Amino acid sequence: MFGGGIPFEHFAHGGGGMPGGGRGGGSSEPPETTKLYETLEVEKTSTQKEIKKAYFKLSKIHHPDKGGDEHKFKEINAAYEILSDPEKREKYDKYGLEGVNDGHNYGGGEAEDLFSMFFGGGGRRRSAGPRKSPSLQHAIKVSLEDLYNGKTVKLAINRKVIVGDVKSCDSCGGQGIKLEVRQLGPGMITQVQRQCPDCGGQGNTAKTKSERKVLEVHVEKGMAHNEKITFRGMADELPNMEPGDIHFIIQQKEHDLFRRKGADLLVTKDVSLNQALTGFSWKIKHLDGRDIMIKTKPGQIIQCETTDSESGRTLPFIMMVKDEGMPSQGNPFVKGNMYIAFHVKFPTTLDANVISTLRSLLPDADIEEEYDPEQVEEHFLDEAELKHFGKGGAAVSSNEYDSDDEGGGPQPVQCQQS
Repeated sequence: MFGGGIPFEHFAHGGGGMPGGGRGGGSSEPPETTKLYETLEVEKTSTQKEIKKAYFKLSKIHHPDKGGDEHKFKEINAAYEILSDPEKREKYDKYGLEGVNDGHNYGGGEAEDLFSMFFGGGGRRRSAGPRKSPSLQHAIKVSLEDLYNGKTVKLAINRKVIVGDVKSCDSCGGQGIKLEVRQLGPGMITQVQRQCPDCGGQGNTAKTKSERKVLEVHVEKGMAHNEKITFRGMADELPNMEPGDIHFIIQQKEHDLFRRKGADLLVTKDVSLNQALTGFSWKIKHLDGRDIMIKTKPGQIIQCETTDSESGRTLPFIMMVKDEGMPSQGNPFVKGNMYIAFHVKFPTTLDANVISTLRSLLPDADIEEEYDPEQVEEHFLDEAELKHFGKGGAAVSSNEYDSDDEGGGPQPVQCQQS
């Protein structure tokens, strides 16, 4: 494909002045020194501050978690890693990619030759095995009920598949790149290497057609927000590449009653002072459709607020229903706990003459709900500390995504008067 010579030989600066030693007999053409700046969409004269600003802007747009292209994201990271280092930037400005292609793993992920990363079509060093086409990511919104009970969703995707034979690109001669001549001034020209627009830098072309595929996406019990469900080899087909993967990213919807952290659930409950002192009962519908009755034990008092033993912060009074949280992923029979943060409402006035009959005179006394113990489960509360919230259920291995941002912990609650 390159006539037996060394690919990208024209990048080498003739003679021995190049870092790492030049190769004798090389071309005297100037090296390509603009690709990294173009990747970050900045000028060669940009300051470090401007380069950093451009990097943060582009990395947010092209991050794979936000549906961006993984390869483009690697290019942006590699370009920034080189241009943000004054020494490496100086070498690149003088020698091009040859001056910084030192075997370092730029851009994160698997090691990839810089020439292959930015221009495609075969750099000097190729990683073992065929390259993969870009992976795709799709968000899939699921309810907390779906994550509690598990669910299988059928989703249709459209992908490109190759039809017929793969041919070498006539436009670039199978190299994946084109040389453009630029005039710098009177009598001064330079050659700039560009990715071939006809083959996208692959060096090969092929006819493709759109194929509709229906995938069954299985949401397991206890899966977490931002977790991936991967279908290997289901992305678009490109010439001489393995198809990339399709990742469905779990997006947990907000719930009207429950907030989640790990395998634990949190609910908030307003109670009157009468209920706080003399007891209360509360029937709720759980995520699997069960009606459960939450009750205080006889003589149990609900405090207005409590102080965290470690931080000293004022927190709502917390109680817990054991084993009524989320199922643990991989071991759904082990569940987290259900935490309840109480908010006690105080009356505005209280006659001293009725203190002896406090329970009967306080507003909002608990009304015992009628239910059949044979049909409705009874649960009694245990005292708990908020620092244990999020640690219930079976132990699981660390995940690529941190679920701390799923709902967060409860905010401090102060007693209010009604």
